Amino acid sequence: MMEVSPGRAWPEGPRFPLGRTLATRGVVTEVKMEAVYEAMARHERGDWGEVPPEDKALNDQAVEDGGRVLSMWRDEHGTKFYIITEADRSVTTALLPSEY
Repeated sequence: MMEVSPGRAWPEGPRFPLGRTLATRGVVTEVKMEAVYEAMARHERGDWGEVPPEDKALNDQAVEDGGRVLSMWRDEHGTKFYIITEADRSVTTALLPSEY
């Protein structure tokens, strides 16, 4: 895995801490890192990407209750990837569906 540090300031503050940010080998190899940086910034602000509405509601509740949150994204070439923040907020990982 590779540590990911977006290093960007976004206008809205985060809803929860990401902890250590990581990307799996598959993401590093197949996804443009700019897409990962943007998705992580949106993820920490509560934008869950392409997950279904019922999963968005579960994520919103998990932010309040301290549960695990998952968002789904695609880069400019349509490559799908997930971002998962663990319940204890110690780590957030970008990974391909095949690595889930």
